Amino acid sequence: MIFENNLAYARQLDRQDPLSELRNEFLFPQQKGKPFIYLCGNSLGLQPKTARQHIDEQLGNWHNLAVEGWFEGEKPWMFYHKALKELMAPLVGANPKEVCPMNTLTVNLHLLMVSFYRPSGKRFKIIMESGAFPSDQYAMESQVRFHGYDPKEAIIEVAPRTGEHTLRTADILTAIADQGDEIALVLFGGVNYFTGQWYDMPAITKAGHAAGAIVGFDLAHAAGNVPLQLHDWDIDFACWCSYKYQNSGPGGISGIFVHEKHFQDKTINRFAGWWGYQEQERFKMAKGFVPEAGADGWQVSCTQVIPMSLYYASLRIFEKAGFIEPLREKSEKLTAYLFYVIDQVNRSLGEEQYQIITPATAADRGAQVSIIAKHKPKEIFNALMANNILGDWREPNVIRLTPVPLYNNFEDVFITGEQLMKISKELL
Repeated sequence: MIFENNLAYARQLDRQDPLSELRNEFLFPQQKGKPFIYLCGNSLGLQPKTARQHIDEQLGNWHNLAVEGWFEGEKPWMFYHKALKELMAPLVGANPKEVCPMNTLTVNLHLLMVSFYRPSGKRFKIIMESGAFPSDQYAMESQVRFHGYDPKEAIIEVAPRTGEHTLRTADILTAIADQGDEIALVLFGGVNYFTGQWYDMPAITKAGHAAGAIVGFDLAHAAGNVPLQLHDWDIDFACWCSYKYQNSGPGGISGIFVHEKHFQDKTINRFAGWWGYQEQERFKMAKGFVPEAGADGWQVSCTQVIPMSLYYASLRIFEKAGFIEPLREKSEKLTAYLFYVIDQVNRSLGEEQYQIITPATAADRGAQVSIIAKHKPKEIFNALMANNILGDWREPNVIRLTPVPLYNNFEDVFITGEQLMKISKELL
């Protein structure tokens, strides 16, 4: 696609955008009476305008029905999660019975590793990407120690080659093959939080299974961002937070996926709780845990109604958008345009002041574009904020800019480039 670096062209793209009205579904933070250009949806998505309505509905049920709200009202709390399951499944390419909203991300990662990290004999190792988000690193370290292994021996990290910022799929597959029958689990992120690289999940899954390992993914930066087909890709399990690209609010509820091929496996261990017990018999309060069918059987504690109501508000907007495919088409264009305007800034400055470390190929990235600022990185980030452009800072010199297709537009991207040019010429 041939782009132009001017406001009229950006506005023309916005007029042609069939999803442009979705922007009006969200509330934007403001500074000095003006809304931010919000490019931080990879950390916390914007608040849907309907969020308050959905919370108020549940507060009204609490007020008017009290404990009977579990079984009475338009959406009884006992079954509220089922309405979310129907909307979550299309976003991750799953059957509704394979997904469940519950807990928070790292709690779910631990619960799923209880079931799917089962070291035995010489098969005890975990393969993961180097530089994964700290929560994943800590979870795996503690799980390995819990089983009596040394993380230095049990955790194999695949790192980018010297001088590179992203992983080559061939290197991941080679690492899996080299470890062979010593691998118990392959556990990767779907999209890397730092670079925005979208890993080849089907290839990783196929290689992991060929080695005899279980394969899981942390989809914190992938769910609601890129098109996923967890069921068809034969992934064993996954989990994600919903407060980034899925706009469920700070600390919002997490989601899990368990492939249906595992539902009848009675050898799988799990940390059980009352809410994971079979639904029709739950209130008999019987001894001996019998799991509910599907991913619901991994629930531990009861439905978190208020966080679920926020998630529901956002999922309804995804439904209005046609779920992920139309959004992905727009997302690829937004990030490509951001690549273009950053290149225009570098050309004007006569040097590569801003090095993009996100993959240039659209199929290898999500909505995020990460740039290394060569000179005065923190000053430039602060100046962007002062000019109502809110991205994300990562030490020591990386600025992450994330045009989210639900609420960002091409004018946002053009103005970001324009301000980056202005700030650079003032500071450098």
